[in-house]
Amino acid sequence: MELLVILLIPVAVTLIALIPVKNSGLSAWATIAGTLIGLILSASVAVHTSLPGGAPVVAWAGWLSCDALSALILALVSLVGFTASLFSLGYLTAHDTYSPGKVRRYYARYNLFLLSMLAVPLLAHVALVWIAVELTTLLSVFLVAFENTPEALEAAWKYVVLTCMGAAVALVGVLILYWGLRETGTTQFNWQVLLKAAPRIHPVLLKAAFLFILVGFGTKAGLVPLHTWLPDAHSQAPSPVCALLSGIETTTALYVILRLLPILQGSSGHWAATWLIVFGLISVGSAAFLLIQVKDYKRLFAFSTIEHMGIILVAAGLGGAAAHLGAVSQITAHAVTKSFCFFAAGAALLVTGTRDIASVKGLIRTSPAAGIALMIGGLAIAGAPPFAVFLSEFSIVKAGLAAGHPWVIGALVLFIVIAFCGIMTHVNRMVFGTPLPLSRVTALPMSCKLTLVLAVIPVVVLGLYIPHSGHALLQHAAMLLGR
Repeated sequence: MELLVILLIPVAVTLIALIPVKNSGLSAWATIAGTLIGLILSASVAVHTSLPGGAPVVAWAGWLSCDALSALILALVSLVGFTASLFSLGYLTAHDTYSPGKVRRYYARYNLFLLSMLAVPLLAHVALVWIAVELTTLLSVFLVAFENTPEALEAAWKYVVLTCMGAAVALVGVLILYWGLRETGTTQFNWQVLLKAAPRIHPVLLKAAFLFILVGFGTKAGLVPLHTWLPDAHSQAPSPVCALLSGIETTTALYVILRLLPILQGSSGHWAATWLIVFGLISVGSAAFLLIQVKDYKRLFAFSTIEHMGIILVAAGLGGAAAHLGAVSQITAHAVTKSFCFFAAGAALLVTGTRDIASVKGLIRTSPAAGIALMIGGLAIAGAPPFAVFLSEFSIVKAGLAAGHPWVIGALVLFIVIAFCGIMTHVNRMVFGTPLPLSRVTALPMSCKLTLVLAVIPVVVLGLYIPHSGHALLQHAAMLLGR
């Protein structure tokens, strides 16, 4: 019942947001309340799957269910959805040029976008999962183009064209996978049935399906070389939407790829792992050098997303319980940290009115809250201790060395160091120094300050201490990735 309610909440809030009232506060507070209830329910599901044995929560067998891995993604979507809705309250209020109708449309689209991301981990039928991933694009493209500027419209078109092309490629992989499943005499097309039937599916069909899905959904996750939509979309969308796009939407696409790992165990496992490592290292390396030359601080964090998607792929490709635990830990750390980074970027944009890195200096003097948040976000996402990303990256490096992959880990560490230097060079220049003259300086709304305080808590706490139930959830999720 909980799973169905989680999906129905954003539908109900969307209908509320569409009520034509002059005061747009109704849609804003309904969204905050809805996402908070969804977060509580998602946390309950996650706790249930973290219990000994890791039994899944099933609402409709074969169609709507949630195991530890999907519960982790569900909880992260709900968490970022709540914090982004709270940040949206002040962010939209600060833009006093927005009409009440425009704000209501924002919240309606916001909840539909959230619905599509919640559906990805909750749906068990593989074909429906593909539909849900595609809907994450179709229901968010209007949010990317929300500002209605030429740059925003161009970014939205690039976003929808490239990711829909990727979805078409992934669909071929899904159809091949279903073909292989039908050859075994099985017609039910869900994750559990597919896992049991995998040893009887012809290896060639498995490999072909995996490659198509990797390329198709890899486009959605922002993997190089099909990543070019990501920095454009994330620089033009409203900052709370960027927190969803970068913090969790890319992860939902990556989640589907990771779901294939246990299915490919055996003859195809090593082959798939090699592809993951290659795609992962190319993405991390390309993002590391792109971070050095970036001029827009929202694009800075967007390129960092490409880096982290690559790190997760490398960890998954390394194989073994320790590396898989590092992969799911990195997914968690990236989601909470990257969303905080875009809240910090949104605060900086509200205060300064510019996204240009060279035009911002001495932010900590202009706005101590925005400056401190940007510095913490930069350090955290770059992988500095004692933040969550450092802990997950360290566990991946340790697992890779223990498994006998020194060259892979050597390249990965080199790229991470380059990315660290690139991020902190830009952030230091923005936060410290003598403030430059700005056309305007705006005070941060209270809801934005509150969001920064709430969002930074898991970024710090998960780098120092992981609660027992959280650690159990990560372990159960890692076990679902295979041996």
